[in-house]
Amino acid sequence: MPDLQPLAAHHADALLHFERENREWFARSVPDRGDDYFTGFAARHAALLAEQATGTCRFHLLVDDDGTVLGRFNLVDVAAGEAELGYRVAERAAGRGLATEGVRRTCALARDTYGLRRLTAATTLDNAASLAVLRRTGFTPAGAVSLDGRPGLRHVRDLTADD
Repeated sequence: MPDLQPLAAHHADALLHFERENREWFARSVPDRGDDYFTGFAARHAALLAEQATGTCRFHLLVDDDGTVLGRFNLVDVAAGEAELGYRVAERAAGRGLATEGVRRTCALARDTYGLRRLTAATTLDNAASLAVLRRTGFTPAGAVSLDGRPGLRHVRDLTADD
């Protein structure tokens, strides 16, 4: 199983490659990051590291043995024992259970390392794979949302219950 690592400065090149290589794949299910994301990547990466240092966000990468980034698993808006989970997995890694395993491991980190008690996550209704990952990892539907104008579903997971 690939290693789930906290985002670090040395990940910059591999992360940029991951985002470029999978841009079209991601745009099928989530809003595109836009060209500015890529041209300003170095500054964006530095900003993420600074934000992570404050503890308001916890960013993680699923990294293969050769250093290739296979996925991102992020906890954002960390406050009062809660955070929002976001994740994306490379096209070449899809269908192998890596998203499910990455979410499970991120939930365990959230509870055991960061002391969080509750996570939320949202996905569009047409993203069957993400809906399945959330269901398999203990998230329950909590209401409709609009994600960039597309119908979606918000989910919650209580981290204090036994796994």
